[in-house]
Amino acid sequence: MSVEKYKEKIYAGVLGKIIGVYLGRPVEGWTYEKIQETFGEIYYYIHKKLELPLIVADDDISGTFGFFRVLEDNNCSKDITAKDVGDTWLNYIIEDKTILWWGGLGRSTEHTAFWRLKEGIKAPQSGSIELNGQTLAEQIGAQIFIDAFAMAAPGDPELAVDLIRKAASVSHDGLAVEAACFLGAMEALAFKERDLCKLIREGLNYVTSSYLKGLVNDVCNICSKEADWRKVRAVLDEKYGYHKFNGSCHIVPNHAMVLASLLLGGNNFQRSIMIATSAGWDTDCNAGNVGCLNGIRLGLAGIADGPDFRTPVSDSMYVVTADGGSCISDAVIEARKIVKVAAALKSEGAEVSEKRFSFEFRGSTQGFAPCSYSQMLPGQVSLSNLNETTQENGLLIELKALAPGVTASVSTPVFIDFAQVIPNYSTIASPTLYSTQTISTRIRTFAAENPDFRFYILYYDLDNHVKRINGETLSLKEGVNKFEWVVPNTGGMPIFKLGFEFLAEKKFDGKVAILDIDWKGAPVEFAQRGVLMTSLWNLNPHWLAIWTSSARQFQPDFKYTYCISHTEDNGVVTTGTLDWDDYSVESALSFSLHQAGGLVIRSKGHRRYYAALFSQGQKVAIIMRKDETIKQLAVKEFSYEEDRLYRVKLEAKGHRLTLAIDGREILRVEDPEHNYQRGGAGFIIEKGTVLADSFIVKAV
Repeated sequence: MSVEKYKEKIYAGVLGKIIGVYLGRPVEGWTYEKIQETFGEIYYYIHKKLELPLIVADDDISGTFGFFRVLEDNNCSKDITAKDVGDTWLNYIIEDKTILWWGGLGRSTEHTAFWRLKEGIKAPQSGSIELNGQTLAEQIGAQIFIDAFAMAAPGDPELAVDLIRKAASVSHDGLAVEAACFLGAMEALAFKERDLCKLIREGLNYVTSSYLKGLVNDVCNICSKEADWRKVRAVLDEKYGYHKFNGSCHIVPNHAMVLASLLLGGNNFQRSIMIATSAGWDTDCNAGNVGCLNGIRLGLAGIADGPDFRTPVSDSMYVVTADGGSCISDAVIEARKIVKVAAALKSEGAEVSEKRFSFEFRGSTQGFAPCSYSQMLPGQVSLSNLNETTQENGLLIELKALAPGVTASVSTPVFIDFAQVIPNYSTIASPTLYSTQTISTRIRTFAAENPDFRFYILYYDLDNHVKRINGETLSLKEGVNKFEWVVPNTGGMPIFKLGFEFLAEKKFDGKVAILDIDWKGAPVEFAQRGVLMTSLWNLNPHWLAIWTSSARQFQPDFKYTYCISHTEDNGVVTTGTLDWDDYSVESALSFSLHQAGGLVIRSKGHRRYYAALFSQGQKVAIIMRKDETIKQLAVKEFSYEEDRLYRVKLEAKGHRLTLAIDGREILRVEDPEHNYQRGGAGFIIEKGTVLADSFIVKAV
C-alpha cells in the first residue's frame, strides 16, 4: 500500500479520533443514568448546553499524539523499545501538569508508571503487574493512547501490534495491553478492509489472552441477537460492568463497549460514536477509539454521512506536552507527522507539505473560522476547501454583502484563547507565532473585481485585555497573489490569533481562497523586558503563560522579570517552537541558593536540549542533555557571586554553540554529534532559585 493511498485515511483516522473525544468529553465521569436522564442519545456536540468550549485539552489526544513522538525522535525505527517510549514519557510529560490523570501513586495507573520511570525503573517493568499489581495494570489507559501507532502501520497489523505492545507496556500489562493490541491490529487492517466482522476475526489472530478472546466472541454474539444498544449495554453491564472489576476505570467494560458501539453502529459513523458516548463508562476514550477506527475504515465520506461534525472542530486540537510550541495543532499537522513516520517505516518517500497551513486534505480548514472577535454579522462569511470541488487545495472563503464599514474576518489560533479554556486538564502551551516573524501567504481570487485584505493579530496586553494590530490594506488582483507581512512588535505580549480581514469600497459578493500560509525560523527579535508584574496577587498573567514550565515555581518577580525555583534537578522553563533554528537567547541572571542554573537553547522537550550552566559559584559549561545522558561540551572555571546580575548570552548557529557573559565570549564549541538543530529557549535551575531580568531571542 503506497503512501498516496493511505494519506487521506490517516487524516480521517485523526479526525475521527478528535471528533469522538469532543463528543464524549463533556459527559466524562457521568453515570450512565445521569446521561440518559439528561440527554438520552447524544448524537451531536452538547458542549454549549453545558456551557463548555468544544476544543479542550484531553489526555486521550495529548497522549496519543505526544507519545507517538518516540518514533519521530528515534529516526522512525521499527526497533524502538519500551524503554525508548518510557524516555519519551519523561521528556514530554510535566509532572502533575500534563497529559496524565494525576490521581496518585497506586490509584492512577499512568501516574504510578510515571513515578516508577522517574525513580529509574525502566519500561516495561514500570507498568508491570509484577510491580504494580493486576488492578492498576489492567485499567483503560493503554487502549486510549495507541491510535497513532496503529495508523503508522497501515495494512501491517503485525508491525502495529509490535509498536503498540512496547508503547502500552510503559504503564500497563495483562488484559490492558492485549486489548490495545487487538484494537490497534483492527485499525491497521482497516486501511485495507472495510468489513467489521473480518476485522474482528483477523484482529483476534493477534490476541493471546483466552479471556479477551472469549470477551470479544461474547460481545459479537450478544450484538448479533440484539440491535437495541441500551439492551446490549444492560447485558454487558451485568456481565462485565465496573462492579465486576477493581479499580476506577477497568479495560474490560470499556473495551466491550467500544466493540459493541462498532458492531451496533455498523457503517454509520455518527451512530457508532453516539452509542460509545451515550453508554457511559469512559465516554471520551471510548468514542475516540471508535471514531478513529471508523474514520480509517469509512473514510472522510463516512464521517460526512451524517451531521456536520467537521465545521465546528475545524481540525483543531491541543497536544499538551513539555514541547509547548507544538501544543496548538490540528488534524492536518498531526496526520502529516504520522504519514512521514509511516512512509519511513516502509522505507518509502512521502510528499508532505512543510508549510504551516496548506489545507491539503479534503475539506480541511486547519483551525480557521469566522473570527469571534470580529464585528462582522454572522452568516456573511463561510469556509470550505477548494479541493472539495477542484484539484487545488486552499481555504475557500465565501463572502457576502461586503461594503464600506462591513468587513469579513477569519482567524486561526496560534496560542491559547483564555476565554475558551476549562481547568479540567492543564492547557499549557507556547505560541506558534511571535513578533518580528515574517508570514508569507498566497491568495487566489476568481474575478476581475475583488475585495482588499489585510493581516491582523490579536494579542493579550499586560492586563490580559485583548488588543488588535492590523497590517496595511492590500489589493487583491485576479489570480494568485503573494504577500509577506512582518508581525508587529507587541512588546513581548502573546499573540493568540492570526487573522485575515476582507474589505470592500462597494458591495461585494464572491469568494477568495487562501492557498497556503507559513513562517519559518526564530524571530528577528522577541523580548520580554524588565518588571512586568502589575500586582503581587496576580502571579499567572497571560504574558507569563507563553512559558512551559517543569520548575516547581515560575512566577513574575517584583524586582526583575521572572523568578524560577526548583527543589530537584532539571527545573526547565521554555518558550518557542521547533521552527527556531539559528538564534541567540539572552538574559541577566542572578543566582540565589542553587546547585546549578542558566539558559536553555534548542529545547525539544524538557530532557533534551543544550544549556549554558553555572555551577556552585565555580564554573560555567555548555552541556548537551539527552534523557539521562548529560555531556559537557565545553567547561571553564568561572567564579561568580550570588545575588549579582550577570548578562548571559547563549547562541546556536549550525552546530556551533557560543556563551558570552557580560559581553565577553567565555566558551565556544561544536557539538560533534549534531544532536539538536532547532527548538525553544528558556531557563534551567537545579535545587535552588534564579532570578532573570528580561528574555531576548534574536535570529542569527
